[in-house]
Amino acid sequence: PAPTLARIEEIFESVKSWGRWGKDDQAGALNLITPEVRRRAAAAVRHGRVVSCSLDLPVDPDVDNPHPALHMMVVGGDDCVFPDFGLETTSDFVGIAFHGMASSHLDALCHVLVDGKMYNGYPASEVKSTGAKRNSIMCAKEGIVSRGVLLDIPRLLGRPWLEPCEAIDPEHLAAAEKAQGVTVEEGDILLVATGRDARREAKGRWSPVEVGMPGLHVECIPWLHERGISILGSDVVSDVLPGPCPGTKFGMPIHQCTLVAMGVHLLDNLHLGSLMSACAELSQWEFQLTVAPLRIEGGTGSPVNPIALL
Repeated sequence: PAPTLARIEEIFESVKSWGRWGKDDQAGALNLITPEVRRRAAAAVRHGRVVSCSLDLPVDPDVDNPHPALHMMVVGGDDCVFPDFGLETTSDFVGIAFHGMASSHLDALCHVLVDGKMYNGYPASEVKSTGAKRNSIMCAKEGIVSRGVLLDIPRLLGRPWLEPCEAIDPEHLAAAEKAQGVTVEEGDILLVATGRDARREAKGRWSPVEVGMPGLHVECIPWLHERGISILGSDVVSDVLPGPCPGTKFGMPIHQCTLVAMGVHLLDNLHLGSLMSACAELSQWEFQLTVAPLRIEGGTGSPVNPIALL
């Protein structure tokens, strides 16, 4: 059933991790990625198969991409000779507003607030016109390496994709673990597949605002908190759209409960089709996952190309 606002508020308060790693902490659940967790990730590499989990740079405007990325040539092949340097070269420029529904990106903990506060109780005033002074993407400037676990929900349900507005509940997550023979553990990066890539290939793009998106039911939050995940990722934006309580302060409760309450970073709009195929072929749903955000001082997130190594 659709959760009430009171239930969402109850869940939000019950999973708060503010102060868990100290009053000055800005890394949140990334603290759970210990050397032991990284060694567990390395042990998951059995075949040497490399899979990218990123969409291509979205340069074409579409119903799900109202603010396309910019990719422009600075020097093309028709004017590439620089005789003073003894060099023939081409170059280009890229610019991107990566938050939204089209770009694969990592949300920083300053990206979302509830009642004017972000993770660990820092106020909204800590995000200035020059960038975030707290909870920026720079907490991950050295890169993130952990064990990744893919839960393939379409495979579990015996169909190629989930429909817009369809919710994944905690029973789905537990059933996918059992069916795949894998258990989500503390420090893991959990990737939840909805089959968005397959649906888009078969039916074309659609507007997440007008048509909706599948995602996690808010009752999944206690399950995620109990497992102790470090990052949550999906081929959508993890929230069901439209949200269960539109017009309230909890319009996207998965974003708000993970980023703000739990300190769990989010990977949005991943390309998981290739990983779903590789995992099914190898009967292996755990792998080493590397996420390398750009070192953007004060950044509210970063475009990323997560790499799974099976």
